[in-house]
Amino acid sequence: MDDVLDFTIDTLGKPTVASPIKMSNTLGDGLANYVTDEQFVRQDTRVKPGKQESVEKSKILERAGPREHIYFSPAHVHAGIVSCGGLCPGINDVIRSIVRCLWYRYGVKRISGIRYGYLGFLPENQYDIKQLTPSIVDDIHKLGGTYLGSARGGGREVEKIVDTMEKLNLNMLFVIGGDGTQRGSIDIVDEVNKRKLKIAVIGIPKTVDNDFAIIDRSFGFNTAVAKAVEVVKAAHVEAASAINGIGLVKVMGRDSGFIAAHTALASHEVNFVLIPEVPFNLEGYNGFLSHLEKRLEYRNHAVIIVAEGAMQDQLIKEKKTDAGGNVKMADVGTYLRSRIIKHFEERKIEINLKYIDPSYAIRSAPADPDDSIYCERLGNAAVHAAMAGKTKLIIGLVNGVFVHLPIKTVIRRRNKINTQSSLWRDTLDAVNQPALMVNRFSGE
Repeated sequence: MDDVLDFTIDTLGKPTVASPIKMSNTLGDGLANYVTDEQFVRQDTRVKPGKQESVEKSKILERAGPREHIYFSPAHVHAGIVSCGGLCPGINDVIRSIVRCLWYRYGVKRISGIRYGYLGFLPENQYDIKQLTPSIVDDIHKLGGTYLGSARGGGREVEKIVDTMEKLNLNMLFVIGGDGTQRGSIDIVDEVNKRKLKIAVIGIPKTVDNDFAIIDRSFGFNTAVAKAVEVVKAAHVEAASAINGIGLVKVMGRDSGFIAAHTALASHEVNFVLIPEVPFNLEGYNGFLSHLEKRLEYRNHAVIIVAEGAMQDQLIKEKKTDAGGNVKMADVGTYLRSRIIKHFEERKIEINLKYIDPSYAIRSAPADPDDSIYCERLGNAAVHAAMAGKTKLIIGLVNGVFVHLPIKTVIRRRNKINTQSSLWRDTLDAVNQPALMVNRFSGE
């Protein structure tokens, strides 16, 4: 429950080194101010008129930003950066931001890129370490993917990972990845603490699905929606130009339907949105296929968005996991395509169905301007946190403010669409589909 969350941030020790960043402590002098450890924001912005309540420090969020005094002496710092898991628009922007902030703002000249995720730490893989400088990373934001390479797995080899960190003499590690990656970073911190090492570990949350808890959004999400909207437009053109045309688009969203819902809201050309949070029947008087048939009778075309995690409770017969610990999912897109075709063939109704799965094209795209700005600020905030000796935290945007969040608090659950929220209400209004496509009695 949110009311028992603890937002206390771990630190390596008292910051006593004067920051090389020259700012101000005076309000109203026209200069940017340092952030202090006594500046917080609330997660829950709801208030009751006339009621004031005291708030425990552990229940409010520490603001991110440059401190007047830092923990590490910049000349002695060796920083590492690693990106793990699947691709996502904006990874290169984050890498670029971290390198440039370390180099130009703090004067840190030893920055190493670990290749291919946590696997890059394992000596048996013999992956080389990339030395990073501003001149090397200046243009990587124009590219999709990750300059360092990425991979799943390796995060359980904690002792080997920390062995390599010791050999490299790392003082800080920036971990770009999803909830599985960040769970691995908690284990790394625990092993670092066990060895009594002074290494800051800072997470930058990466999930195109936007399913990290607490934070406003994760980077790459806006780019994914923008790219998905382009695909939906093409699907709509195909569908509207054919006899009983159907455009079926599968988008990312293992456990949450945020991309699907936002794409429907942005495109204005979607008629059905199928997401993991809302179960539905295919057959029956109130099933999806019945409503699709009625839509074709009325408008002669339809566009459907399905999130990859939809229907998995019906499709997965045996749970298997990938190297990152994620459940391997059945392909709901191809399954739905087959069922739609079969349904209309049995009724001898002509349809023209076009199925599009743009997932990898979207994941590998460069960040759009909005995401690029977000990544730049995430990277800067991560560096400020590490230099101040903060550790075991994730940088996130909460209520429009960049804050420090304990990793364990953010990854305790995945964020999902609240089907009673205004987001889902507005999505249903936009597509005009029934709120529930479930038969009242089994077998109907």
